[in-house]
Amino acid sequence: MDGTKPAMESNAEETQDEGQESKGCFECCIKCLGGVPYASLVATILCFSGVALFCGCGHVALTSTLTMLENHFSRVSSDHATLALVIQIFQYIIYGIASFFFVYAIILLAEGFYTTSAIKKELQSDFKTTVCGRCITAFFMFLTYILALAFLAIFGFTGIPVFLFFNMWTTCAAMRAPDANITSPDSICVDVRQYGIIPWNATPGKACGATLGDICNTSEFYLSYHLYIVAFAGAGATVIALIHYLMILSANWAYLKSAVSTHDYQDIKTKDDQDLEAEARSKDGQNSSSYS
Repeated sequence: MDGTKPAMESNAEETQDEGQESKGCFECCIKCLGGVPYASLVATILCFSGVALFCGCGHVALTSTLTMLENHFSRVSSDHATLALVIQIFQYIIYGIASFFFVYAIILLAEGFYTTSAIKKELQSDFKTTVCGRCITAFFMFLTYILALAFLAIFGFTGIPVFLFFNMWTTCAAMRAPDANITSPDSICVDVRQYGIIPWNATPGKACGATLGDICNTSEFYLSYHLYIVAFAGAGATVIALIHYLMILSANWAYLKSAVSTHDYQDIKTKDDQDLEAEARSKDGQNSSSYS
């Protein structure tokens, strides 16, 4: 009996130690999760997704569009040389957009972690923001506003090829409709030259009737049309992400500014309380000396 008692005590101590360790791990996990800026994290995921869709699908769609034009609308390379150069420039711009937004989204996510950490320290009465930190937040807020306007313009510009391909697709669908009463299919044409994509002297420049139907059945047309739609949606998602970032940065900047004012008030109040306490002590000392 005497031998079993120490064994039971050691088992109880081990169980208590394990409970403390599990409690410590749980508190550590809660502390780590509490420091995650979930709003910035959601905006970063949305930004990555939107930029990836816009850049990836837009790049492939431009290549497929050039192939379709070369095969069906402008068979002379000199007629669409300018268009090929513009498409190449757009593809290089897409590379730059992808690289820039990858870095910029990570920077904004890091800024979100910084602000969340500052808020936690403020709650622990160990918070002291600097003018540099507030200026950085204000700079990111201004830059994000400019980028949101720029990507809003890109979003509108991306809708142009979607509109052109949609018109071409509806024309082909109308020709294939079983209830369509078309006596002269060759009179239904799509002239790409009227959109300014290729010059007026390009040959053939347009597609009519059965030729137009064959173009709509090609993989280049099908791929380009749907990729432009996805790129358009990706640009819209990026605009939403930038607006989300702008709201987060505005809230962070306002909170940092109010925190500075609050702490300045607390410092002044603490100093006044100390002065009043010192004055009261000096009066008590004078009264005690007069009585003596």
